[in-house]
Parts: sequence; C-alpha cells; structure tokens
Amino acid sequence: MPTRLQWLRVKLFHGWFLLRRPMTLGVRGIVHDAEAGTVFLIRHTYIDGWQLPGGGVEVGETMRLSLERELAEEGNIAFTAEPRLVSIHLNRQASPRDHVALYLITEYRQTAPKLPDHEIAEAGFFPLDALPDATTPATRRRLAEVFGDAVLEHHW
Repeated sequence: MPTRLQWLRVKLFHGWFLLRRPMTLGVRGIVHDAEAGTVFLIRHTYIDGWQLPGGGVEVGETMRLSLERELAEEGNIAFTAEPRLVSIHLNRQASPRDHVALYLITEYRQTAPKLPDHEIAEAGFFPLDALPDATTPATRRRLAEVFGDAVLEHHW
C-alpha cells in the first residue's frame, strides 16, 4: 500500500502532466449492417457533413463505455456483442493532442429510429456505395480503410 507521501507525489505528477501535456480522447463507431451493406451516419446541428457517430471520452469513462453512451444518444443503438477496436488516429484538425479510437460494430439493435434533436439534425443507414454527398472526407477514408483497399492512415 502506498504511503501518503507516495500518493501525494503521484497526484502532483499527474497534475503537472495534465498541465504540460493535456490530451483529448474520442471514439467513433462504424455501425455496419453487413446483410444490407449499409453503415449508420449522423449529421450534427453544429457542424457540416455526415459523420460516424461518436464523441469525447469523459473523465472516469472507458472508451468502450463512451462508445456505448454515444451510440445510444446519437442513434438509439445498443450493442448485442462487443465492438471491435479497429484503429486509433491522431486528429490534428481538432488539436495536436486529440486522438480518436475507431470501433466496428456488427452486432447491435436500434431501439427506435433517431429523430432530430438539438445535437443531431439527421441520422440513418446508408449503402456503402451510395454515401451522402456531404459525407466528410475523414469518414470516407475510415470506411475505405475498413471496407475497401485503402491503406490505414494514422491521422484522422
């Protein structure tokens, strides 16, 4: 068991590290219906383009729990089996310290269609070969890496 001094030292080190090297972490999910050949995309109210659902990992939250929460909020989607971590990317568009974990979800259920709200303007399943014109370049790259022959890029 650590002494009080050791505990304090660890807390001070982590505080200093947070100030010197803050990093953000997010998750995105490719919800794929293999039988229909479709993926689930969302369009936010506050940013242009169709994207994969996801968001930031909150303090004290695992990436998996964050993904589960985000998919429920943004698409009424619940896992019926564990998602698979596909890749982790540096998102320099957001900041030089933002990372995004990408998961593939193939076993799920949608409890109800996602209706528009203050965050999500539209949501739905789209054929991989007929994505909306406004699908973001990063989303297209991730889908090509997973379902096509594109080489994995480590930057979002």
